Amino acid sequence: MAAAVRGAGDQMPGFSPIFDTKRLQVHIMAKAKRVNTRVNASPKKGAKKPARRPIFWFFAKWIATAAVWALIIVGLGVAWYATNLPDVDQALSATRRPTVTVVAADGAELATFGDLYGAPLSLKELPPALPNAVLAIEDRRFYSHFGVDPRGLTRAAVANLRAGRIVQGGSTITQQLAKNLFLTPERTFSRKAQEFILALWLERKFTKDEILTIYLNRMYLGAGAYGVDAAAWRYFGRSAKQLSTYESAMLAGLLKAPSRYNPRANLDAAKQRTNLVLSRMSDVGFLSADQMRRAKAEAERMVLASSGRYGRYFVDWVLEQVSDYVSPDDRDLVVVTTLDPLLQGKAERAVAAILESQGKAAGAGEAALVGLSPDGAVRAMVGGGNYRRSQFNRAAQAHRQPGSAFKPVVYMAGLEAGLTPATQMTDAPITIDGWSPRNFDGRHLGPVTLQDAMAKSLNSVAVRVTERVGRQRVVDTARKLGLTAELSARPSLALGAGEVSLIELTAVYAVLANGGRGVWPYGIQEIRDRQGNVLYRREGSGPGAVVDGEHVTAMNQMLAEVLVSGTGRAAAFDRPAAGKTGTSQSFRDAWFMGFTADLVAGVWMGNDDARPMKSVTGGGLPARLWRDFMVAAHDGLPKRPLPGLDFEGRPEKKEPEGFWQRLLAGFKPGTYDGFPQD
Repeated sequence: MAAAVRGAGDQMPGFSPIFDTKRLQVHIMAKAKRVNTRVNASPKKGAKKPARRPIFWFFAKWIATAAVWALIIVGLGVAWYATNLPDVDQALSATRRPTVTVVAADGAELATFGDLYGAPLSLKELPPALPNAVLAIEDRRFYSHFGVDPRGLTRAAVANLRAGRIVQGGSTITQQLAKNLFLTPERTFSRKAQEFILALWLERKFTKDEILTIYLNRMYLGAGAYGVDAAAWRYFGRSAKQLSTYESAMLAGLLKAPSRYNPRANLDAAKQRTNLVLSRMSDVGFLSADQMRRAKAEAERMVLASSGRYGRYFVDWVLEQVSDYVSPDDRDLVVVTTLDPLLQGKAERAVAAILESQGKAAGAGEAALVGLSPDGAVRAMVGGGNYRRSQFNRAAQAHRQPGSAFKPVVYMAGLEAGLTPATQMTDAPITIDGWSPRNFDGRHLGPVTLQDAMAKSLNSVAVRVTERVGRQRVVDTARKLGLTAELSARPSLALGAGEVSLIELTAVYAVLANGGRGVWPYGIQEIRDRQGNVLYRREGSGPGAVVDGEHVTAMNQMLAEVLVSGTGRAAAFDRPAAGKTGTSQSFRDAWFMGFTADLVAGVWMGNDDARPMKSVTGGGLPARLWRDFMVAAHDGLPKRPLPGLDFEGRPEKKEPEGFWQRLLAGFKPGTYDGFPQD
């Protein structure tokens, strides 16, 4: 039947043949039985069982797998951090700001601004003690490791674990170079990983000697100095080629903490660190015990370069002017100034002493002092009581009312208009446009000479002189004498109601000290580059004669009397001198301006917020401060009379030049006293 069915299927379109499912089922069951029989069959007698692998193979397999994955992860991490590495070629090319070094008139360094890089020196040019000292204290296995020192890292890790904090570092010289050339000082895992990669790159690209050379020429050694040559100039005043063993060890000691071991800031700490470096050099074998002892003995003979402790206000004032004379470009500049370090030190001590001893009690919080030579060269400048507390320069930047210290300008205008020291005017109340000035003590003396009026600082007389010659003429005279501040031609101009700077007002008095030549205060004598090429040198002597010598003599005679019988008696000392006091309204400003034949000095005292002092006048604290400074400044100098006067303060008698002049002079005896008698 099955055959019949198959035949019918073959003949009928649209039907598929029917499989014999029963036969297929039997076939599959038989196949499974044969397979099961082979699997479960008992081994033949005498057949060996398969050996079981030891358990360590299992662990070895997993360890190998973990190692492979660790290498993959490390490789990926290296690749990740490598993609964020800085441009090494750019970092290796030294980029820097030009350095400006300011020196005093005697060559002593006052300050240096900008990063200082010395000349790049090879290992052969350096004394052997210098690289040896660095290797001994920083990386004694430098020539044997591959850029990273596993022993050093292990030692540092153990020491840090025992201390519970970071007390040692395991970085090699190569790692330090990588960090300082290419990376930031932040302490992160990523920065450490990049440092590791860069250290390996440096070791592959450069030889050990080249790495050490770059390190010595580029590492920071404090005080703005990068590299051993710059540091040698900064601390010892000479090239690194000339350093002794002790000095070399001191530079090497700076690498750990340049600020902490700076010999200028903390000499004791620097010496202790230097002794440690010398001991390490001995331990490594770079020094014998005898050489180490001799090197330590050099400490007593070591001389540090000038630290530039004085004159910070002056330095700031000078730096603002450098670009007016030269364009720095990328050159290091040396600015030779007019400052006298000896006078500057005396000025700073005098200001600090009076503020500390009397200023606070008198309500005077600040003081300023300027010392000029008669030609306008700034020899000393103190812009305040404490530079660290305030960098505002009250000697050059502040503009305050000078009070009666402005009166020499008024009287000079009067002299040029025909008045003389012997001219009499009336000291009496006066009112101009509703304004009524009064004298300091409220009293009036009646008829007085201009010389007496100047000595006693009589306000009404100064106003009368101004009104007589004209206010604009007083303003013009001020301009001629060097005052550039805005001055209004008001009646109060005569009493110093305008605001001026201390340095400009001091320059006005310098005109009287030099016989009448105009003065432009200056602090820069010369500017040169570090190779010694002169870029600017001051030449000339200012604007020339601005006041007639006869008027200078008359003014000096009047101002000398101020220290003899007038308001400036507290400023008098053992040589011919002249000056003028000044006090602004409500005791907000107190001045003393004066000069000898050798030095001009101006003093201001007050408060930055214009708070009134406790009855401080120019003849009080400022006069005493001026005297203290001038006494110290003239120590050892011979006495000289003021221009146009003799040692007694009287006008010099000049013999007529020709016969007829001598004959005519015989009929005018008054001229021998200097001025016609009114």
